[in-house]
Order: sequence, then C-alpha cells, then structure tokens
Amino acid sequence: MTYIVVHFYLTPDSEDAKEVLVAMASERGYEAFEECDVHLDAYIPDELFNKEELDILIAEFPFDTITINYSFEVLPDQDWNAQWEAEGFAPILIDSEIVVTDGRHLPSTPSPIMIEIDAKMAFGTGTHATTRMMIRLLRSLSPLQTKSIIDCGCGTGILGIAALKLGAERVIAYDIDEWSADNTRHNAVINHTAANMEILHGDASVLSSIDLKADIIMANINRNILLNDMPSFSQVMKHDGALLLSGFYESDVVYLEAMAKSLGMSIRKKIEEDGWVALLLTRF
Repeated sequence: MTYIVVHFYLTPDSEDAKEVLVAMASERGYEAFEECDVHLDAYIPDELFNKEELDILIAEFPFDTITINYSFEVLPDQDWNAQWEAEGFAPILIDSEIVVTDGRHLPSTPSPIMIEIDAKMAFGTGTHATTRMMIRLLRSLSPLQTKSIIDCGCGTGILGIAALKLGAERVIAYDIDEWSADNTRHNAVINHTAANMEILHGDASVLSSIDLKADIIMANINRNILLNDMPSFSQVMKHDGALLLSGFYESDVVYLEAMAKSLGMSIRKKIEEDGWVALLLTRF
C-alpha cells in the first residue's frame, strides 16, 4: 500500500496541541504518527488523502495561539505494518498493578497483571491518557467477577483484555475497522483471553444483534461518535450498569452530560489527564 506522510510544524511547539492534532487527524483516516525533532509526522493511505480536508482540519484546530504549517510527500510502497510493529513501545505501568508491554520490551519487575499488546497500527497501547484513564475507571468498579462487558471501538482490544484479566466473565468487542477487529482477536489469543471474548466487525449497529445486557460498557472514541452511539449503548446496558467514556476534552463534557441526562444517566465520576477527560456514568 502507498502512503502519504504529512509533516506538521507547530509554532510554538506544544505537547497538548500535538495530542489534539493527533486525535483530529485520526478521525480523518490518518493511521500512524511519529514525533520528530521539529515536526509531527502523520501517515495516511494514498487513496484517503485529501488536501482540502487537511486544510479544513487546520482551520478547525481549536488552539488559537498555535500556528500549523505542513508539507507532505508520497512514500514508496513497502510493508509499513512490519516497520511500525518492529519499533514497539516501552512497558507502561498503570496504577502500580497493571503493566502493558509489547512482548519485546519486558518490564524490569513483575506486575500482578500483565497485558501484552501487539499493536499492528490499531489505537490502544496504554501510551495515550484516554486508555490509561479508562482502565483506572474500570478498576474502580472491581470486583468484576460475573460481569459482562462491551468494548465499543476496541482498537487493539486492550480494554476488553484488561477487563478479563481483572476478573470479568465475558467481553463483546467491536470495531468499525476490520484490521482493528483482527488485531483484537490476535491480542486476545496472546493474552489467553480469547475463550471469553466475542469480537465483531462493525459500528454500533452490531449491538442490536447481540444477546447481552451488559454490566459495563466502555467506549474510548471521540465526542461526535459517542453522542451518536450513546442511545444504542443505553439499550444494551443493564439498569444498574455503568458506562465508561473517554476520547474527548473538558469542553465536550457538557454535550455528553446532556445526552446522558436524556437517557436517564448522570456522571458519577470524572477524571482528567493531559487535557483529556474520562467519565463514569450510571442511571439515575
């Protein structure tokens, strides 16, 4: 597959601004990102690249104090999956109990719960604040024994795998991207959780076909998709269940809270990290 790499130059340089730029670009089909000395590189399949949409993305960027310039180039056709996968990531410790590793960079000390993630370009390795916050909210609902969980937009499957390793009984995971669903199946196998995971390819419409009322629903996506899908989440959540959401900013909370209220839910807990927010919602 041929890829385009876009070199983003942010002035002044800002980690928070880069996080937001990555989130916005991800929604438009950019699949991988790399921080370089003076710019941020974003990779997108050639057939998905649209310069007009890129200009709109920059025009909609919410940081008024940040100027973004860019250049782009076509990269030679090669096995980008193999290149990105080979780099891996350092072990990530979450709340002194859970370590996320790529299997090649093992932690120096053992941890009670080890999650091995072979990312294969899918979002969700624990390096992003939203993933870490979702796992923290999930842990706050322990014990998870006998619990059934739905992982919406599963990416690498890290949240569903974490749920099972924390004691959950059953996980249904789905993603609109077929390669993410495949990546989740792969990671479920290497984490020995495949027997308790059902993995589906599709969007929230797949929820209408499942035979489950969930104790916990997890969705780490973005504000617009969450607002669209929350009614579907509500229909498959037990009356005393919990909805965990992340993938958005503080300014988005008011919209999500209004939607939650219309569905008979309210915010029970809110946590923040690096400008990102995660919510735990329950029914009134």
